[in-house]
Amino acid sequence: MVVVGADVHKRSHTFVAVDQTGRKLGQLTVEAITAGHLKALSWARREFGDELEWAIEDCRHLSSRLERDLLGAGQTVVRVPPKMTGQARAIARTRGKSDPIDALAVARAALAEPNLPRACHDDQARELKLLVDRRDTLITQRTATINSLRWRVHELDPEYPIKPSGLDRAKHQQALAAWLAAQTGIVAELATDELEDVIALTGRINVLEKRIAALVAQRAPELVALPGCGALTAAKLVGEIGALDRFDNEAQLARHAGIAPIPVWSGRTEGRVRMTRSGNRQINCAIHRIAVTQTRLKDSLGRAYYDKKKSEGMSNREALRCLKRHLIRLVFTTLKNARRSAPQPCLPAAA
Repeated sequence: MVVVGADVHKRSHTFVAVDQTGRKLGQLTVEAITAGHLKALSWARREFGDELEWAIEDCRHLSSRLERDLLGAGQTVVRVPPKMTGQARAIARTRGKSDPIDALAVARAALAEPNLPRACHDDQARELKLLVDRRDTLITQRTATINSLRWRVHELDPEYPIKPSGLDRAKHQQALAAWLAAQTGIVAELATDELEDVIALTGRINVLEKRIAALVAQRAPELVALPGCGALTAAKLVGEIGALDRFDNEAQLARHAGIAPIPVWSGRTEGRVRMTRSGNRQINCAIHRIAVTQTRLKDSLGRAYYDKKKSEGMSNREALRCLKRHLIRLVFTTLKNARRSAPQPCLPAAA
């Protein structure tokens, strides 16, 4: 088995091949287009045979097309976290930083961790991820516009009542529009323009939410059935987790999501854990929302588990971390059972 590490950039990709001992066998730089990817594949097959594993630094916007091309050619692709690449480069004897050095570090990091998640594109999961990301972007834009609008209204009349979270609702938007129509001056004009932007963004966000909810109802209704997991949270989980086949077990998913607690006990502090600061923070955030919601539901199993951990002497935060670890196991099992009942092949995404 030869491992080919890839350092990806917007214009070019650099590949370095290593053997099982980490010894460098060769390198190649190609354009970051499909023709360049196929050139790298032909080079690797010609020089090292068909037993190849491609290790790609997990920079999704830069590497997604490379992954799709390699998966389409039937290759095995693993994703290496950038943090592991930095650690591999730090302990290497080579000094400095260059594309070949980075690609070599990626390959050696993949050798050191043989159980890294495999890349596997799922069209439905990718569609959900893109829609959820677009909704998040629109919400960010709307929040910035609302903040600017509130200051303009304050300038017009500091006494005008605006509820903290009211401008995303139609009745408050209509009331403010009627009030602004009676005002004069450039500030009122700009405030009216920004209010129109808020109304337009709200409409687009609502359309996206309905579309996301419909897709989740088809793809993962079992997740929505979990207490505390709404359609948007379920969509976030499905989109970020992607194809479940790339995780051999729920422990790998927990580590990938940064939810596996880190032990920090010594002597008489046995059993203490702290938060993991690495991993996919989007999955972590979604699981955190479910956990917090369940702790507020008196008769939920999550609340019972949380109370049990607190009775064992854990703090609120430690008990919540343990609950999140329990929930990621539940999410993995739920998705796995749903996949068994309605199997969906893991195929390369369309270019």
